[in-house]
Amino acid sequence: MPRISRLNRDQVQPSSVAIYDRTLRDRGNVPNMFRTMAHRPEIFETIIAHMDAVLNTGTLPKALKELVIVRTSQVNRTPYCLASHTAISKRLGWTDAQLDALKNASASDEFSDAEQAAIHLAEVMTLDAHTYSDADFRRLRSFYSEGEVVELMAAIGLFNYFNRFNDLLEMEPTPPASAEELALAGVAAPVAG
Repeated sequence: MPRISRLNRDQVQPSSVAIYDRTLRDRGNVPNMFRTMAHRPEIFETIIAHMDAVLNTGTLPKALKELVIVRTSQVNRTPYCLASHTAISKRLGWTDAQLDALKNASASDEFSDAEQAAIHLAEVMTLDAHTYSDADFRRLRSFYSEGEVVELMAAIGLFNYFNRFNDLLEMEPTPPASAEELALAGVAAPVAG
C-alpha cells in the first residue's frame, strides 16, 4: 500500500493533465512518482520541466545521461528508478553486459575512458562529493566541456533527489497503463502479439 496516494488523470489540476497525457504517449504509463508528486502541481509541473531540460537538452547524448542515472540508482539501491531507467537505457542501446559492468566500470572494457569518467563522477557525487579530487576533475574535463559537466551533474543530482524520494516512499515499479487510461488520453492501446 502506498505511503502517499497516487492521483489519476481525473484527480489532477487541469494544468497537469497535459503532462499525464504526454507521459502516457511517450512511456505507456504515468510513473507512480509522478502521480504522487501531482499532489502539489507547482512541484510536479516544475520538476517535469526540469527533468525534460536535464534529459533532453544540451550536447551530451541522452544515452550517456541515462547511463549515469542507472549508476546513481545502483549506488543508492533504488529499485523503482532502476526498473524504469534500466529499460530506457536498453532502448537507447546499452546492453545487459554493460549495465551489469557498471558496478565495476573502472575495471571493465565495456566503457570508453570518457564514459568511465562520467560513471566515476556519478559514484563519487552520490556517495561523498567532498572526495572528488582535483585530479578527478581534470580527468573529467579532459573529456567534457564545462556545459557538459553541468549536464552530467544535473542528471546525477536530479536522480539522487528522485532516488531518495522514491526510497522513502517505498515506491514500487509502475505497471503499464490500462486500455481505459490510454483511451482517456487519446493513446491507442498496444496490440498484443
